[in-house]
Amino acid sequence: MSTNLPSAEPQTPQTPPGAAASDSNLKRSLKRFDITAMAVAAVISFDTIGQIATGGGEAATWTAAIALFFLLPYALLFAETGAAFPQEGGPYVWVKLALGRSAAALTTLFYWVTNPIWLGGSLVFLAAETWDGFVFHLGSGTFADYTFKLLFVWIAILTAIVSLSRGKWITTAGAAVKVLSLALFTVTAVLYGAEHGFQGLATANFAPSTAGFLALVPILLFAYVGFEAPNAAGEEMHDPQRDVPAALGRSATIAAACYLLPILALLAVVPASKVTGIGGFMEGVRLVFGVYGPAAGPLLTCTAVMFVFALLTQGSAWMIVSDRMQAMAAADGGFFSRALGAFHPKLGTPVRTNLLSGAVATVFMLAAMQLVRGDTGAIFSVVLTVAVTTLLLSYLLVVPALVVLRLRRPEVPRPYRVPFGNKGFMACATLVYAWILVGSWSALFPGVLESAFGIDYDFTDVWGVSRTTFETFTLGTIVVLLLVGVAGLVAAKRSGRPSPEIREPA
Repeated sequence: MSTNLPSAEPQTPQTPPGAAASDSNLKRSLKRFDITAMAVAAVISFDTIGQIATGGGEAATWTAAIALFFLLPYALLFAETGAAFPQEGGPYVWVKLALGRSAAALTTLFYWVTNPIWLGGSLVFLAAETWDGFVFHLGSGTFADYTFKLLFVWIAILTAIVSLSRGKWITTAGAAVKVLSLALFTVTAVLYGAEHGFQGLATANFAPSTAGFLALVPILLFAYVGFEAPNAAGEEMHDPQRDVPAALGRSATIAAACYLLPILALLAVVPASKVTGIGGFMEGVRLVFGVYGPAAGPLLTCTAVMFVFALLTQGSAWMIVSDRMQAMAAADGGFFSRALGAFHPKLGTPVRTNLLSGAVATVFMLAAMQLVRGDTGAIFSVVLTVAVTTLLLSYLLVVPALVVLRLRRPEVPRPYRVPFGNKGFMACATLVYAWILVGSWSALFPGVLESAFGIDYDFTDVWGVSRTTFETFTLGTIVVLLLVGVAGLVAAKRSGRPSPEIREPA
C-alpha cells in the first residue's frame, strides 16, 4: 500500500485499481452544488414518505427523533471520513483500508445490490401505480404494465451510463422537482386544512410507543442513510476535502425538512387509517388539490408526472454512485472479473457494471411480480423491505471501518473533525451502530422484537403475505448475495493476476 496520504488540496484523478492507465477517464465534474443536489436526489425517497406516514402521528415524532439522534451523528461521521479519504469508490476504499479486501468486497456487494433491487422493486412499482392511477391506465400484469416497468428501469440505467458532466444535471433536475413537489404539497395541505379543517390531527396520536418505534425504525434509517454516496465519485469532485462536509450538512438539513414537513402535512389532512404505503403521498395530493377547483385535474396529472420523474432520477442518482463503488471493487480484484471495473474511455462511466445493474433490476422486478402473490401494495412493502435490509446490513462493516481509520490513521489530514476528538467520534459511531443493529434486525425479522416486548403482531395483516413468503424472499435474497459475494472473491483470486492495493492521493 502506498504511504502517500491524502492532502487537503484537490488531487488529480487516478487510474482505478487494476485498470490500465489508458482506461482512467475520471474528470472533475462535481462541485459543491452538484454534490448537494446528488445527495438530495438520492436520499429523499418518495417511496418511503407514504410508508412512514402509515405509522400515524407518532411517525412524525420518530422522524424528528431519529433525525436528531441518528442523522446528526451519522452526518458528522461521514463528513469527517469523506473529506479525509476522498478516493474514487468511497465506502469500498474505507472498508478495504480498515478491514481488508474481502470485507470491503462483501460490504460493497450489499451496498450496491440494494439499488438495482430498489429500482426494480419499490421504485418501479410505485411509479407504475402512480402512472396507472393519475396519468394513463396500465393495468396489472398487462403488456403495458411490463413495458412501463422495463422502460423505467432502463431509462434510469441509461442516465447513469452517460458522462457524469451530463448525468449530474439529470439528478439535479430530479432533486429540484422533488423539493418543489414536496413544497407544493405541503403548502397546498395547509391551504386545504385552513378551508376544511385539519381533520387528521383530531385522530393522530403523536405519543411515541415501542410498537411504533420497532415498525418505523428500519424505514426511517433507510430514508436517512446514503449521504456518503457521492463519495463513490470522490476523484470526480473538484475539491472533496472542502466540499463534502459542507454539501453533506446542507443536504442532510434539506432531507430532514423534506421528510418531516410533508409527513406532518399528510397526517394533518388524511386520517392515519386511510394512509397507504404505496399510494399515500399521491392520494394526499389528490385530496388537497381540491382547493384549486377546475385546475385540480391538470395540476394533479402534472404532479404525478413530476413524481414519476423524481422517482426515476432517484434511481439514477443511486446507480451513478453505487455502480462506481462496485466497479472499483471489481477493478481491485474483489468481484469476479476486473473487466467489470473498466470505465468507458469517452464517457468515463463503468458501463459494464451499469448494464449488470440493469439486468439485476430487471430480474428482481420480474421475480417480485411472480413470487410475491399479493396485491401491489403487498409487493411494494416486501420489496422495499428487501432493499432496506441489504443497505442497513452493509453499514454493519462500514461504521466500524470509520472507527478503525480514525484510530489507526491519525496522521491523515482531516479538514473537518467531529467535535470532542476521539471521544466524540466514538460516541457518534456507537450511537449510529446501535441504530443500525436494531433497524437491521427489525427489517430482517419483523415481529420478533414485538413478541419479546409482549406486543400483538399479526404478520399477515401487517404485510399482506405470510411469514414464510416474506422470509423466503428476504432471507433468500441475503443468502444468494452471500453466495454470489464469496463466488466473486474466489473467482477473482483464481484469475491469478496480482491485485494492486488502493492507491491514495499523494
